[in-house]
Amino acid sequence: MTDVRRADERYPGGDEAAGISSRHAFSFGPHYDPGNLRFGSMIACNEERLAPGAGFDEHPHSHTEIVTWVVEGELTHRDSAGHETVVRAGDVQRLSSAGGVRHVERNDGAAPLTFVQMWLAPREPGGEPAYEIVRGIADSTPYAVPEARAMLHVRRLTPGERTAVPDAAYVYVHVVRGEAELDGERLGPGDAARVTDADGMAAVAVTAAELLLWEMADRP
Repeated sequence: MTDVRRADERYPGGDEAAGISSRHAFSFGPHYDPGNLRFGSMIACNEERLAPGAGFDEHPHSHTEIVTWVVEGELTHRDSAGHETVVRAGDVQRLSSAGGVRHVERNDGAAPLTFVQMWLAPREPGGEPAYEIVRGIADSTPYAVPEARAMLHVRRLTPGERTAVPDAAYVYVHVVRGEAELDGERLGPGDAARVTDADGMAAVAVTAAELLLWEMADRP
């Protein structure tokens, strides 16, 4: 089964006066929908836009695997474990908040910043926080998040190119840029598809496109 969610259906958030625009695919903050709390192990997929100088001041996280994908601009990350990194387009950043960590996310650059941040529920709570960044991940290179029984596949497709959708209990497909067709539906930037019990499916690029495909096992 394929459930398509359009970019304009996301819950609005952020603080426009502070240069922060957020769009949430799942229940988040004041936007509570008991029927839209999670999909597989995914509990958030947020599109964030930060003006130069804007950002999220230090705040806590726990029991969450946080994966960040920069679309354009540069994201400055600092956390209470001592990591300080600038994340750029094509990098995969993961913060395992585990038993608890605090971090800051800012746009310290001169250009606007857009990034997608995805939160996954781990199989077991607690543990020690961990941090990882993969610079310039290559097309089709899978990135594993074993704590959440999940795998991220990044695909950059040319017009007409096909990519297999992983056969899995849950697959979340997010279109970063361009257009693609999946199960008879055309998806554009910010659109997503939630596929249950995927088997033998493929996505086809209508234009040059960048897709994030999450392969997830049963819920933890």
